[in-house]
Amino acid sequence: MDDPLLVLASASPRRARILKELGVPFRVVVSNEDESLQPGEAGAAAVERLARAKAQAVAREETLPVLAADTEVLCDDDILGKPANEGEARDMLRRLRGRSHWVVTGLCLVHGQVARSGVERSRVTFAATPDDEVAWYAATGEPLDKAGGYHVDGRGALFIDTVEGSPSNVAGLPVRLLLRVAREMDVDLGWARP
Repeated sequence: MDDPLLVLASASPRRARILKELGVPFRVVVSNEDESLQPGEAGAAAVERLARAKAQAVAREETLPVLAADTEVLCDDDILGKPANEGEARDMLRRLRGRSHWVVTGLCLVHGQVARSGVERSRVTFAATPDDEVAWYAATGEPLDKAGGYHVDGRGALFIDTVEGSPSNVAGLPVRLLLRVAREMDVDLGWARP
């Protein structure tokens, strides 16, 4: 295995999978930062603040660049976090069906004393899904650790009509934003430069 070029400050298997598929050798150090939203905080501001906090917390103990991200689903400007149980998952999915919503991911890369962050937005449109399909999906357990109660690369893809914007953003790690931030910081992730 190659020596890591990066520390991923996330326990997300989806983010780890994306980095592996990009060929970036990394290791995981999970941040224990409080991920609570502040009263009245807008979704885009929240995800960027949380990504920065997680990256900076892990970077205090690391010499490698540290990457963190935070993803939320916004519907009517309300933040739909991770459902706590099957009932909450059903409620979220019923709210999303037959309409569009936004997925926003804040990403932060910290190396030494330098931190760069940004936010990616993607618009996702769900099909008009009947109650029995919503109930079936909620019962699978897949929605329980996913913002908005669905997994774009799993069974949740059955409900998605369209994605406008970055598909990797909907999975939790916007790769074009990562590329831009890494290049701004001159952080080598093993990718050829044009």
